[in-house]
Amino acid sequence: MKVVCNLNPSITPMASVELEEAPSETVRKVEVSGGGGSKTSEKSKKKKKEKDKNGAYRYYTSKVGFGCLRLRTEYDKEGNFDMEVVGGDGQRRNPTHLVIMVNGLIGRAENWRYAAKQFLKKYPEDVIAHCSECNPSKLTFDGVDNMGDRLAEEVLAVIKRHPGVQKISFVGHSLGGLVTRYVIAKLSGRDVRREFAQENGECRRNGSGDPCPEEKFKGKIAGLEPMNFITFATPHLGSRGHKQVPVFCGFYTMEKVASRASWLLGRSGKHLFLTDKDDGKAPLLLRMANDCEDLKFISALQSFKRRVTYANVRYDHLVGWSTASLRRRDELPFPKHRHCSKDDKYRHIVNVETAETSSRQQEVLLEDKVNGFKNLEEEMLRGLTKMTWERIDVNFSGTKQRYLAHSTIQVKNCCIHSAGADIVHHMIDNFLF
Repeated sequence: MKVVCNLNPSITPMASVELEEAPSETVRKVEVSGGGGSKTSEKSKKKKKEKDKNGAYRYYTSKVGFGCLRLRTEYDKEGNFDMEVVGGDGQRRNPTHLVIMVNGLIGRAENWRYAAKQFLKKYPEDVIAHCSECNPSKLTFDGVDNMGDRLAEEVLAVIKRHPGVQKISFVGHSLGGLVTRYVIAKLSGRDVRREFAQENGECRRNGSGDPCPEEKFKGKIAGLEPMNFITFATPHLGSRGHKQVPVFCGFYTMEKVASRASWLLGRSGKHLFLTDKDDGKAPLLLRMANDCEDLKFISALQSFKRRVTYANVRYDHLVGWSTASLRRRDELPFPKHRHCSKDDKYRHIVNVETAETSSRQQEVLLEDKVNGFKNLEEEMLRGLTKMTWERIDVNFSGTKQRYLAHSTIQVKNCCIHSAGADIVHHMIDNFLF
């Protein structure tokens, strides 16, 4: 077991230090006296793994002291976990804002643990941070749509477990950002409370004089108010050609070979390289840049109060600067904002830009019969930049972790990606509640 503590000698008369532990192991309590003495009591007991009515296994797996508050992590039967702050008596604080955090390719829920803890340290009364793991490891090869379907069901289950939430935000890393764009379209305009009532056998008749309940949930995501939509190093325009994958160094031959070998990454690879042709339809990422009959991708994005992209300027070998920041290559602020930060607090952020639409005034005419990388990108850009985006440019030059920029930007692992901590704090400090 590992003791997690941050003691201040001036605290009186007693402070409790909680432990980070694995379930079903010995529980140890340490009480520290304000007078300098301490006493330790140890008792062995098995943690009971209790299954609630929603099928979730609930137990404390870690607690970190916040004065009289504690951080609780709950895993469900699938391995997903929620993090929230509870009182000293273990009672919930009734937070109203649900933050869904989604991993990227070959990722898992643990990738967002650092960011989730920072959220709860700053906003202990307001937030439930849910780190999704319905799409871990090899399941990330199943495609954006299949991953999105699983995530949609998971989000509904989380809302069912926390009926007091009123607002929702999404944070996605890499491929996870594309999955979140898909899932918000799936959950847009749904009256999930009514769905839950029907599942429980409750017959809720609309006798309140509300003639059109659908209008009540228009502009909402899973019945909740959408607030922040944030992506980190997400290939919004895909990875096909045009220097969108820096490791290929812009060589056309390498990009072409990678496109043809996209099947190695399963269905997700086909989506990323825009080689999918399901039932003769256009590539999924191209469809996601517009509203379709069944899924309103752009309308769902527009319903959020904020949309933010964090993009690596250099050293991200997997996701290029332009695709991550939703810009054309000739719109990148290069080299003006490439090297130095304007803020000592966020020393790796070199540029912050907000624009209603793409800065290019003239529209590029697309010919339906022309099939090229630039035309596909242009069509996606025109759809996705119809709304306001905050673009945050990040540069880890000068740090030992710069060559791990793709993972460092989200602090995937506290030990080897710590340089990205200021990026996580920038996200939290500017979060809209």
